[in-house]
Amino acid sequence: MRSIRASLLILLASMVAFPAEMTKLTVQVNSAVSGKPIDRASVIVRFKHGVGVNLKKINTEWETKTSQEGSVTIPAVPQGTVTIQVIAKDFQTFGDVYELTQEKQTVSIKLNRPQSQYSEDAKHP
Repeated sequence: MRSIRASLLILLASMVAFPAEMTKLTVQVNSAVSGKPIDRASVIVRFKHGVGVNLKKINTEWETKTSQEGSVTIPAVPQGTVTIQVIAKDFQTFGDVYELTQEKQTVSIKLNRPQSQYSEDAKHP
């Protein structure tokens, strides 16, 4: 029992002594058709890291909107795997997984216009 406690204390001490590397993340959102920046798009960045008291992953999430230039910067994101989701009016919702490995990293996202709806009734009058 003492060896398990000692192992856990060493693990926790190493996590404090060696903090996670951080990334300054910039997300640039543009239209896939025109290439113009999309302002006021919602950007959601999700990151799982660390170990909580009950040994489950700790979820970290940032939600923000793009500027008039179509970009948003999150100053301190732990390096690792993140999921980025972008929601903008009159565009398809976008989501993908990215690996953050650098001190400064930019992710460029191009949003498409919505596709027309498919209907069986449209084929047969």
